Amino acid sequence: MQPTSKIYVAGHRGLVGSALMRGLQQKGYANLITRTHAELDLTDQAAVRDFFAAEKPEYVLLAAAKVGGILANNTYPAEFIQQNLVIQANVIHEAWRNNVKRLLFLGSSCIYPKECPQPIKEDYLLTGLLEPTNRPYALAKIAGIEMCHAYNRQYGTRYISVMPTNLYGPGDNYDLQKSHVMPALIRKMHEARLAGQDEVVVWGTGKPMREFLYSDDMADACLFLLEQPEEKLDTLFNEDRPPLVNVGSGTDVTIRELAELVAETVGYQGKLTFDASKPDGTMRKLMDVSRLKALGWQYKTQLKDGIAKAYQAYLASLASS
Repeated sequence: MQPTSKIYVAGHRGLVGSALMRGLQQKGYANLITRTHAELDLTDQAAVRDFFAAEKPEYVLLAAAKVGGILANNTYPAEFIQQNLVIQANVIHEAWRNNVKRLLFLGSSCIYPKECPQPIKEDYLLTGLLEPTNRPYALAKIAGIEMCHAYNRQYGTRYISVMPTNLYGPGDNYDLQKSHVMPALIRKMHEARLAGQDEVVVWGTGKPMREFLYSDDMADACLFLLEQPEEKLDTLFNEDRPPLVNVGSGTDVTIRELAELVAETVGYQGKLTFDASKPDGTMRKLMDVSRLKALGWQYKTQLKDGIAKAYQAYLASLASS
């Protein structure tokens, strides 16, 4: 990938897409193509076809998706599977039709079975039942992985599927009805501190363990993969397995530990109560990142430092709204 390469970032305003944009710009890539949802509806097959025919991007980073936490996934399962399937199908197919050199598809760690050996290796895909609370979303992402694999096998493309662990950072969604655990805790703790609340209620028992990765680290890993010479990535392109790479820190904490760390960062000194009547989701999801590490990449931002950066970004978003 050259500084002048034409690169399309789908979903450039989201948590993942905005991190990819920052990473590309910091590395000197200047020929970046973006479209807002209002400018290009990726679920519209004809519109996507016209866009690719007109712009002819050389590289595609597919970060556009409908995403959310347990509540959103449980409330809107039909939207999560339909929208993600259609976005992926349209973009991947048009990338092939227009001779895109390399496509990077962003998935999620929820693609792996609920009862999965830990840490989770890429080879565990499709070896067991999925977590019911986000199965429609997970199945859509699995279909995207398989689509990349199928196009590689049939057409000789070099499409890569990247599975990040739980991400957080600037551009996150802080809507308590739709957000993931990290932004939800940051907002809850911040508002509780301002209101002088004695107690903050956290969903679940606090026992599940989760791995977190700062979004700019995730973007750095994605660009690292795109910048590798063809021969270094040969091991990813195999007839028998999908071109799948886990991206994470390789370390995890309990939700209780996370809540305590967020409270400390935000300055909330009240009581934390865990509501066991709410779903915990999968008890542990730690990614095996040895495949990416073997290629030469490792995360940089420690969790405590990342939460501090994320909180400052949240405060900045409040100030500008």
